[in-house]
Amino acid sequence: MIHRRGFLGSVGAVSAAGLFSWRADAGAAEASARLAARELRADVVIVGASLGGCAAAIAALRSGLQVVMTEETDWIGGQLTSQAVPPDEHRWIETHGANASYRGLRTRIRDYYRTNYPLTEAARQLESLNPGNGSVSRLCHEPRVALAVLHDWFAPWLSSGRLTLLTEHRPIAADVVGDKVRAVTVRSVRSGRERTLAAPYFLDASELGDLLPLTGTEFVTGAEAKRDTNELHALEQEDPLNQQSFTMCFAIDHAPGQDHTIDKPAEYEFWRTFVPQLRPPWPGRLLDFTYTHPRTGQPRRLGFDPSGARPDGTINLWTYRRLADATNFRLGTYPGDIILVNWPQNDYFLGNLVGGTDEERQHHIARATQLSLSLIFWLQTEAPRADGGQGFPELRLRDDLLGTETGVAKFPYVRESRRIKAVCTVLEEHVGRQQRAMLTGQSGSELRAAEFHDSVGVGSYNIDLHPSTGGDNYIDFETLPFEIPLGALLPRRVTNLIAACKNIGTTHLTSGCYRLHPVEWGIGEAAGCLAAHALRHHRTPHAIQETAAQLADLQRDLESQGIELRWP
Repeated sequence: MIHRRGFLGSVGAVSAAGLFSWRADAGAAEASARLAARELRADVVIVGASLGGCAAAIAALRSGLQVVMTEETDWIGGQLTSQAVPPDEHRWIETHGANASYRGLRTRIRDYYRTNYPLTEAARQLESLNPGNGSVSRLCHEPRVALAVLHDWFAPWLSSGRLTLLTEHRPIAADVVGDKVRAVTVRSVRSGRERTLAAPYFLDASELGDLLPLTGTEFVTGAEAKRDTNELHALEQEDPLNQQSFTMCFAIDHAPGQDHTIDKPAEYEFWRTFVPQLRPPWPGRLLDFTYTHPRTGQPRRLGFDPSGARPDGTINLWTYRRLADATNFRLGTYPGDIILVNWPQNDYFLGNLVGGTDEERQHHIARATQLSLSLIFWLQTEAPRADGGQGFPELRLRDDLLGTETGVAKFPYVRESRRIKAVCTVLEEHVGRQQRAMLTGQSGSELRAAEFHDSVGVGSYNIDLHPSTGGDNYIDFETLPFEIPLGALLPRRVTNLIAACKNIGTTHLTSGCYRLHPVEWGIGEAAGCLAAHALRHHRTPHAIQETAAQLADLQRDLESQGIELRWP
């Protein structure tokens, strides 16, 4: 090209112009190539591979969509994996009250143990195998098992290229025009490389509602005032910074005859003498086996015995969240049981995960880590034993099970997120047993939670608020088996962002029963199905929710995929 231009005209001038043009064209092509390398396009972008994010991805992928999913840590699965907490579930979970895919997840976990672990024959034959036999759940298990199951589930879609999974990526910016999100920029926490993600729909499945401030989506945090929600148990004054405690969980086992005492944590003396200032009062030091009973507000003594006994007729913390019951496995597989420590004693309520700067968030995570390490050091050196002695040096911190150097989980166990200002906000009057009885005049078996015309799932759990940063002690009261309204997943204004985790339209109170494992899975799966349905039928999520015929069409679609919309 250069020589041709030089031959046809002034050799020097035209050649220089041609050379410049060639370089400009080449530079534009390189810039375009770099942009293409940094930009990913999909049908749906899911920010956060939480439990809700994974369910959303599965729903979108089985509907034939192209999906990009990001995750801040290197483990997908959220509260079940990177937060290390086995599922909190209602008592009917084995038969109903959850999506078919969630029960499929539970079956996959049990089958993974049967295939890969040296179970006893008796344990292997149990249809309702509970590897840890923990008292809190019918399926207590190691976090790595859930991680493996989820990776196996996604493997075909990853291989085919239908799913792009960007772990260790955080959202840092969003391109928003009017009421529509056009793209989200994420940055690798390892390399600093940035990628732009574009799609017709964005699902916020992050643990803290990270997309909400980036996209300008209206949201709330903390506690609402009673005058605004008319909730029976709401506070008199709103307080956006009054949020539930979070926990840095850890795993330990018991190795008789060995000493596994860790180095004394830097903040041990602070936490050793720390007395919570809460309403109603905490009964003494946090590092003690006496705590406030959530329902009565009275002091209650907890037991702790690594032998598995139930001392003094109290709850034994050793079996409470046990991940591996050694008797379920062939002799010699484990030196002893493995337990997950997510107790009142390591709830952190001296600061929040949202509402401040990133530096403040990291500061509180570091302090919460110090609290958890101080708890294990206290257990090893000072905790009272039934024989009158002190300390259990045989307790071993199992950092290898959680994939971290600190010995605690990769991510805080999150109980409260940013929450969208939604088309429909779930209130205590919709789900709380006492307030429902007052409103309806019904009782007993007649008393039901509110029926939402736009239900996209079901759940059940008591409202269970842990001590808060505003000084509230436990707030714990009964609910009725409830529904998940589609309107709670939809922001009032932004048209193509769907809440898919703990960030739905609930209040400070009702978030306490919508945050648990099967409900979060149901929220995520509904969000993924909604995005697929909207794309397939060229409808907007808000139009689907507002139009009776379109809503009925979506609900039939959900039921065909094994999603329960009503309680029997």
